Amino acid sequence: MSTQYLTKAGKQELQTELERLITIKRPEIARRLKSAIEMGDLSENAEYVATKEEQGFMEGRIQEIEYILANAEIIETKGGYDIVSIGAKVTIQEDDFPEEVYHLVGSQEADPGNGRISNESPIGRALLSKKVGDTIQVETPGGKINFKILKIE
Repeated sequence: MSTQYLTKAGKQELQTELERLITIKRPEIARRLKSAIEMGDLSENAEYVATKEEQGFMEGRIQEIEYILANAEIIETKGGYDIVSIGAKVTIQEDDFPEEVYHLVGSQEADPGNGRISNESPIGRALLSKKVGDTIQVETPGGKINFKILKIE
């Protein structure tokens, strides 16, 4: 089992989604299946087939969330970091480009478009355990980049 890193907010979001799937979505799908079964001949019943497929996806998501929560390690976003670790916000600068700020989070909460990168991403892995002033070279899907760590918070 691998550790799943989550912020407190990320854990809460997953718990809320799990609760919704179990208490609202699961009974709704059960009602729809019952209704489709009552229509008869299941081999030609598109509603039944579609609902069974949806049920399979939903049950898979429930299992996935339960696994993540069972293996979750909550990361604190406390600030005052000397080195980059999960939960830190890191300001970096690549050559003469504008500064960029990234919040290093677990893969479940990664959202690069909103500045949240995974500790498992190429840049995230390269940042781990580094200090302010360090210059790092990273191999990304777009090629090699060099950047300097300006601030860790």
